[in-house]
Parts: sequence; C-alpha cells; structure tokens
Amino acid sequence: MTLDRSVMLFAGCMVLLSVLLTAFVSPLFIWFTVFIGLNLIQSSFTGFCPAAMAFKAMGIRSGCAFE
Repeated sequence: MTLDRSVMLFAGCMVLLSVLLTAFVSPLFIWFTVFIGLNLIQSSFTGFCPAAMAFKAMGIRSGCAFE
C-alpha cells in the first residue's frame, strides 16, 4: 500500500469514527469531524499532512501525491 492510499484510508476511518461518536456518544464530537475536514482541505492546498509524515516515518513507500 502506498502512502497516498494509507492517508486516504486513515482519513476515511477517522471520518467514520467521528460520525459514530457523534451519533452514539455526544453531539459535540461533530467538532472532530470538522477538524478532520479542515485538515483535509488545508493539506490539499499546502501539501502539509501530519498523517503522511507519520506514515512515511513508519516506512510506507511514497505514492505520487506526497513526494
């Protein structure tokens, strides 16, 4: 699995987790979903993605998006 796919998988899992937490724990977890969305937007403009940096440090090979 490449770095690009790992980041997309992680982001998708975090969105689903935040939706489940919002639905079953507290409506305030909607802010977690907002944070994830804002992080995705800023990384698309700046290329800076903390998750990509963490996965790269774990040795996952780069794809074309995070070189």
